[in-house]
Amino acid sequence: MDERYDIDPIAQLRESRKPKGPRKVTARKGMWLEDPVTEFYGQLAAADRETVTLRDADGAVKKFPRHEMFFDDDGAVLLTFAAVAPKTPTRSASGSVYVEGARARVARAGRIFVEGRHDAELVEKVWGHDLRIEGVAVEYLEGADHLEEVLREFAPGGPRRAGILLDHLVERSKESRIADDITAKFGRDSVLVIGHPYIDVWQAVRPERLGMREWPNIPRGQSWKHGICAHLGWPHEEQADIARAWQRILGRVRNWNDLEPSVIGRVEELIDFVTAPGA
Repeated sequence: MDERYDIDPIAQLRESRKPKGPRKVTARKGMWLEDPVTEFYGQLAAADRETVTLRDADGAVKKFPRHEMFFDDDGAVLLTFAAVAPKTPTRSASGSVYVEGARARVARAGRIFVEGRHDAELVEKVWGHDLRIEGVAVEYLEGADHLEEVLREFAPGGPRRAGILLDHLVERSKESRIADDITAKFGRDSVLVIGHPYIDVWQAVRPERLGMREWPNIPRGQSWKHGICAHLGWPHEEQADIARAWQRILGRVRNWNDLEPSVIGRVEELIDFVTAPGA
């Protein structure tokens, strides 16, 4: 049988004259579209849950309902939009989840004390967000020798817990004797004295952040901070030089990954202590 007779030309003609529905097209920025009602022709510039924005060749922009029909070069289209991937939680400098737009909590009765201004600035840079969320204030002592005097005034007890971070807290050091004495006088339930093994909080910063494999050993009898500056080739004749040196070091700290683990653990232990239930 001749296959030509299996084709119905009239049926084909009728099929070709049927109106075709709009094609579904994935929206992409920069695609050219025409609104069939206003005949506005422009590139897709933006989209939200309700509208799409077109920008024409002259820079004029108009918004249209995103679910309505448009024309592209091949005919009528309905825009589809790729699903938005779930947003990964933003992390604070300490590695905790950053709470967007959160207000600082009213300060707790408990408090954290550190030895000096540099310690306080480092804690603020890395844990500042966490401390504001928890309502924990940080104060500096201007030296461990003032600790008992400060605590007498603070009067720890009940919810007024005091967490203390000391430099160079190693066996048989002056700091270890101070820690033992303070704990005995004020009690472990009200006071937690812990520390790191470094001579100064500068060493809490990983030396790699300053282009060193390790922090240098400074001979006894020489100012440690002045010796570090001399080793790094930085000015160190005046106290202002030391202050600028610390700001350079602090500026290299981006987040908790730039600190030594021993310091990270100690600060977080203090935050847990002063924010424990009942504190």
